[in-house]
Amino acid sequence: MSEKEGKIYTITDIAKELGVSKTTVSRALSGKGRIGTETAERVRSFVERHNYTPNVVAKGLAQNKTYNLGIVFPFDYPDIPFFKECMDGICETAYHYNYDIIISVHWKEGVSQIQRLVMNHKVDGMIVTRAVINSQVVRFLKERRMPFVVIGPSDDLEVSSIDNPNREAGRELTSLLLMKGLRRLALIGGSDMHYVTESRKQGFIDAHLEQGITAASELIYTEVSDYRKTRRVVEQALSAGADGFICMDETICNLALGCLREMGIRIPADVKVVSMYDSHQMEFNLPPVTSLRFDTRGLGRKACLEMLRMLGENAEDEEAELSYELVLRDSTKT
Repeated sequence: MSEKEGKIYTITDIAKELGVSKTTVSRALSGKGRIGTETAERVRSFVERHNYTPNVVAKGLAQNKTYNLGIVFPFDYPDIPFFKECMDGICETAYHYNYDIIISVHWKEGVSQIQRLVMNHKVDGMIVTRAVINSQVVRFLKERRMPFVVIGPSDDLEVSSIDNPNREAGRELTSLLLMKGLRRLALIGGSDMHYVTESRKQGFIDAHLEQGITAASELIYTEVSDYRKTRRVVEQALSAGADGFICMDETICNLALGCLREMGIRIPADVKVVSMYDSHQMEFNLPPVTSLRFDTRGLGRKACLEMLRMLGENAEDEEAELSYELVLRDSTKT
């Protein structure tokens, strides 16, 4: 075996070996640009003779690409299981196509970290993991003409987005409680700036309309983010005759359950409780909570595949459409 076999070459190495310019090697590797047939053949012969596969850096230089994808997480992502599961799917897919991942965190103060990645040409595209109304991140990426995909719903036709069927799932979960005879359902959600909040609220309303029931608008609460706010809306809902609580995610559900237990409210005897997002916390709670289980890893994979297609990769998606499962547990037993 030649001592050069297995060596990781750069364009500079190949150019030095063959006595040509780096631009010439780059054109030969990419198949783009004007280059003589004899010279191109010398480069190809070198590659074949040394059993050489261009490393990512060399390939990137040849094609003016970094082979890096950026993932934009919100500042609170470490506390939310959704983002870890989503990242697993993105990283798994990126690895398969020889791309690396650079993580960027969007702080409330601005997009400086994301700006550095884009302005310094560190990434070929960005995957934004939270869909936000009037998003600073989306606005910046559009202005810079950076390819990007948003995970979550979007009403901007210029934005490529991939989302779970949150509205449909929310409708089915709400219908379950309505069919059990509950009529005063309280809905508790997070920020109105998150598109997913509106999707889940619409599913809640859809279920009521399908059964000819008017959803109690006074029992719809959003902007709930901590224990103090959760305690206040739980008390208000119970005073207004709530017989069930639909929480938009597992974090809010845990807060609501804690408040109800402290108030001596029995679940499911006094009220039913469900979550529009499942996690291990919901499964191992007391009582275990009926929840919606999404393929969040699959969501990450699909977002990454969409990003890769935007970058010109032949990234085929052989998986079924994103769906969900309604997981019945003790919190809704009759």
